Amino acid sequence: MSATPTSDVPAAEKARILAEALPYIRRFHGKTIVVKFGGNAMIDGALKAGFARDVALLKLVGMNPVVVHGGGPQIDEVLARLGKKGEFVRGMRVTDAETMDVVEMVLGGQVNKEVVELINQAGGKAVGLTGQDGALIRARKMVLGDAGDGEGAVDLGHVGEIESIDPSVILTLEQGGFIPVVAPIATGADGTTYNINADLVAGKLAEVLRAEKLVVLTNTPGVLDRDGRLLTGLTPRRIDELVEKGVISGGMLPKIASVLEAARAGVRSCHIIDGRVPHALLLEILTDQGVGTLIRSK
Repeated sequence: MSATPTSDVPAAEKARILAEALPYIRRFHGKTIVVKFGGNAMIDGALKAGFARDVALLKLVGMNPVVVHGGGPQIDEVLARLGKKGEFVRGMRVTDAETMDVVEMVLGGQVNKEVVELINQAGGKAVGLTGQDGALIRARKMVLGDAGDGEGAVDLGHVGEIESIDPSVILTLEQGGFIPVVAPIATGADGTTYNINADLVAGKLAEVLRAEKLVVLTNTPGVLDRDGRLLTGLTPRRIDELVEKGVISGGMLPKIASVLEAARAGVRSCHIIDGRVPHALLLEILTDQGVGTLIRSK
């Protein structure tokens, strides 16, 4: 999917688009927007560059974007070169010691620095972080409880859950005009390094930062029903019903869990959007027509 070149858009249409964006720019000026960057948007070159421009634009018009990125495909690529295959349980990556070394290298190094550089090239001032920087995230080991499938509790290895977040470093960067770009790696009290699901980090950061919005980019149009139709305007109660009925499952579960917790904690609106759509972030935040599932706090 390719975007229409701006040179092909009549001047009057450009003016209309800018006028439509103005009320949203005014409404969200000075507000924090946490964006989880993942899926195809992280692989396709044009989509990556477009995302970076969108983030830089949001900052330049007075909003405070905070980017949390994943890197599943990039991790799988390196693991494959090592003769290992990624294993997932309930949407969570099983992470042994060797896999954790790969996760640190790919997320904290390769992917984080690439996202930072793209945003900087687009005119923003991005700074790369992991949860270890500035004692941002304190983690503890995650153990999945018995799901009733006969497998009992599941030990995921070096997979963590968030124990606490100290947002001081994020707030300092925001005040200095910088765009924080966070890789979901953190350390436990005993010094053990953990891989944390990026959706969960984004959701918890949105909660702690009292963000106006949490936006999660995915490889689907949003939350779909059994017939593949897009669901939007969801409430926490409705989501609970969909999970119980099995409509929401697999890799969508961590995303739903993160946005649901954020919505219940007071994040005004959460969005699961299609990152395969060019400029999906701007379409969701600055236009009357969104491109995914909106989840309201109540």
